[in-house]
Amino acid sequence: MKSATYVYLFRLPQLSLLLLLSAAGLGAAQAQAPTSVTGAVRTAAGAPIEYATVTLHRAADSTVVKTEFSDDKGAFRLDQPAGGRYLISASQVGFVRRWSAPFELAPGGITLEALTLTASGATQLKEVTVVGQKPLFEHQADRTVVNVAGSPLAAGNTTLDVLARAPGVTVDGNDNLALRGKQGLLVLIDGKRQPMSGSELAEYLRALPAEQLQSIELITNPPAKYDAQGGAGIIAINLKKDQRQGTNGSANAAYGRGQYGKFTGGLSLNHRHQKLNLFASYNYTNRNGYGKLNIHRDFYENTDSRRTLVGSSDQANKMLSGNRSHSWKVGADYSLSKNTDLGVVVNGLENRGPRMPTTNATSLFDQNGQLIDTYVALGNRSFHAPSLAGNVNFKHTFPADSSGARELTADADYAHYNTDRLQDLTTSFGLSGRSQVRNDGDQSGQLTIQSAKADYVHPLSKDARFEAGLKASRVHSDNDVLFEITENGVRSVDANRTNRFKYNEDIRAAYVNFNQTISKLNVQLGLRGEQTKATGQQVVGNQSFNRNYFQLFPSAALKQTLSDKHEVSLSLSRRIDRPSYGQLNPFRIIIDPTTSGAGNPYLRPQTSYNFELTHTYKQKFSTGLSYSITSNPIIQVVQPESGRNVVSTSVNLGKQYYYALTLTAPVELAKWWSVYNNGVFYYSRFVGHLAGTALDKGRPAFNLSSTSTLTFGQGWSAELNGRYQSREQYGFLDVRPNGQVGLGLQKSVLERKGTLKLNATDIFFTGKVRATSAYDNYVEHFYQRGDFRVVTLSFSYRFGNDKVAPTRKRTGGAEDEKRRASGS
Repeated sequence: MKSATYVYLFRLPQLSLLLLLSAAGLGAAQAQAPTSVTGAVRTAAGAPIEYATVTLHRAADSTVVKTEFSDDKGAFRLDQPAGGRYLISASQVGFVRRWSAPFELAPGGITLEALTLTASGATQLKEVTVVGQKPLFEHQADRTVVNVAGSPLAAGNTTLDVLARAPGVTVDGNDNLALRGKQGLLVLIDGKRQPMSGSELAEYLRALPAEQLQSIELITNPPAKYDAQGGAGIIAINLKKDQRQGTNGSANAAYGRGQYGKFTGGLSLNHRHQKLNLFASYNYTNRNGYGKLNIHRDFYENTDSRRTLVGSSDQANKMLSGNRSHSWKVGADYSLSKNTDLGVVVNGLENRGPRMPTTNATSLFDQNGQLIDTYVALGNRSFHAPSLAGNVNFKHTFPADSSGARELTADADYAHYNTDRLQDLTTSFGLSGRSQVRNDGDQSGQLTIQSAKADYVHPLSKDARFEAGLKASRVHSDNDVLFEITENGVRSVDANRTNRFKYNEDIRAAYVNFNQTISKLNVQLGLRGEQTKATGQQVVGNQSFNRNYFQLFPSAALKQTLSDKHEVSLSLSRRIDRPSYGQLNPFRIIIDPTTSGAGNPYLRPQTSYNFELTHTYKQKFSTGLSYSITSNPIIQVVQPESGRNVVSTSVNLGKQYYYALTLTAPVELAKWWSVYNNGVFYYSRFVGHLAGTALDKGRPAFNLSSTSTLTFGQGWSAELNGRYQSREQYGFLDVRPNGQVGLGLQKSVLERKGTLKLNATDIFFTGKVRATSAYDNYVEHFYQRGDFRVVTLSFSYRFGNDKVAPTRKRTGGAEDEKRRASGS
């Protein structure tokens, strides 16, 4: 049966065979001999800059054609067929990127004037040795890039901490990620989708140390090549990849202290020789913390169009948290020939939360505010979540002709996630005389993802190209839970919470994308089709569902260069957000005797139409106007269930209307002080009906962030980050303002091979969350805080050969499915 499944999954449709055969036939055609673009990269003092990144772009739309590195004399050479109009850009750590003037590539080749790079304020010259780092933020045409590797504030923190400080990104009290005020994100790690959302994704990102991160890309309107998942956009997390020749590596260790301790340590090794590159890494984290949650609830009855208070409650909750994780990765890249590469990557994560005690103290009141009962619930939680993933990737570049080089890439992915959760909760009542009650829960789950994809790029002319691709994925999820109740010495199965849920999903997708440049106008048109077949079954009660649907996802983008300083672009797309596998799982998690969390197997996918108009000035300052309309938006709610019991779950509403103005303003106040400012001003309106309550609400809101990067010389630098989220309405939830301020300091030591970093996060302890959830028959006010204010000291050390060599990017095909397993 397994072999049949494998054949079914990885059998590509006839289109894929035709695509491969046509590509091979084109490759056999006679190629035009390439000509060369040569030149040199130098400092303002005339010294050569070795290993600078030199990139050849199409002049019409700045599309990257190829990239090389300058040699030890600063010289570079890029081979490209004659014909066509191009630009060259050169960049190096600590310098401002420099662009050449546009040029025509004649048959005899061309030698450009030397490109002079000026220091960005993070540089120092000593015996023509360059010292510096990339800018923390880079604003590109279709994305914002956060260069995490050089951030003092990232040291000793988690990936989730770093994401929360990225421009326009917020993490709410339930660990849901949002970009520019919108939820529904596709989260990729090295091109692979993380199959989780909400708290599950947060646990995964907390187990991933920030020391592993190279950069984070925030993409708000991706083209058809990407999975249609992600109505709010894509967060692409790129892990570090050592590009040095020979044998080398790095080691790091960090210890942070808030109310509890947090330790991170890791080692990475890399060996690159001729056609072979071997790499491996290991990281360990041991982080402890706490969470406190105070809740006031009012319960109402609606009679004769009047709302009458029938009771209320006050709760004080505290939970100690612990996370022990081991993460590792091994892999190899091998060049089969000059134009053909093959890669293999295997990675794993052993994430464990040991015994974590919880305390809940609750007082219950009648309609007149008189105390009628109290209870104290003491519990323990633990989890064990190991995962294993593997990827095989292939890339072949066909000989270039006058139109450019054709490229074929293919990926096969396999991932398996296990989750085991144990929980016990003992409740003692104070006034009612009810006997003590104990609840025990044992939950286990398995998630398997198989995926294969192929992508082909074919230049049609020097100003046009065609892209096409196929993808097939299969997901199997099996979750089993047993709850038992012990009261008056009698232990019995809790039939209302015990169940088993199985879920299977197959998605087959194909896309085409066309890009054409006409003078100063670039046009991109794409169409993606996805066929989805999903089945779900609850064993207890024998409830099941079957869904089979096909949807098209068109996309388009126009970019007009008005002058050397002004550029405008317009993008449109239709996208989908399928529920994560955790959101569909109907199992209960007991939070306290009157509160539980549960999935919703009846969730439907949400679909959205997205529009964005952007103006860019001097390739730095941007102003964007966005609009989207979402059908069946998925939101997390805390709603009344029965009596004084409430449940935290995910539901579909009717519509969401979203309007936004985004401003980006990077400024250099001095040679040693640069500031990146980002502001998102938005209005989000929800329409729907839930728990007897009609909803039609919206509120203007804004998110501001500002990050200063300061360079003092002698290897000293600092980073100051501040962010503020205004009051906002998200569905039934009214969230009060909150924000944080963080400060980081770093010093290069041991001939710049070592780095010491000291940082403090949430200095003023303002990251606390206050919110109100309101229905016609129920209102809840909650106040949440945790171990956010932390001081961390870290040390990292690089060893081995310092010479850099280019490395190819490794991608994966299971990006979409893996994100839903983590629940984002």
